[in-house]
Amino acid sequence: MAAYVVAILKIRDHDLYEQYKPLVGPSLEPFGGRLLARATDYDTLEGEWAPEMLVLLEFPTIEQARAWHASPEYAEAKSLRIRASEATLLLLGGA
Repeated sequence: MAAYVVAILKIRDHDLYEQYKPLVGPSLEPFGGRLLARATDYDTLEGEWAPEMLVLLEFPTIEQARAWHASPEYAEAKSLRIRASEATLLLLGGA
C-alpha cells in the first residue's frame, strides 16, 4: 500500500534550503520514493491554514518511507532542511 510524506515548512534560510532541494531526489530513489508536489502557491478550500510551503512525497510502503527518513542517504539533506526551516512531517498510509 502506498505511503505519503507530507512536509509543512516555514523556510528560515532560503539559500540553505536551495542547497537542500537537489539532494532530496537522489535520496528518495533507493526507497522507491518520488516527489509529487512542492508548492508555495496553493488554495485553501476550507478552513484557515496557511503554511509557507507544502511538499508531498510518495513511497511504495510505509516501511520504505520510514527507512528513507532514517537513512544515511537522506542524512545530509535532512541536516540542511533542519537548519534551513521549521518543519512538520506527517506519514500517511494510502487508501
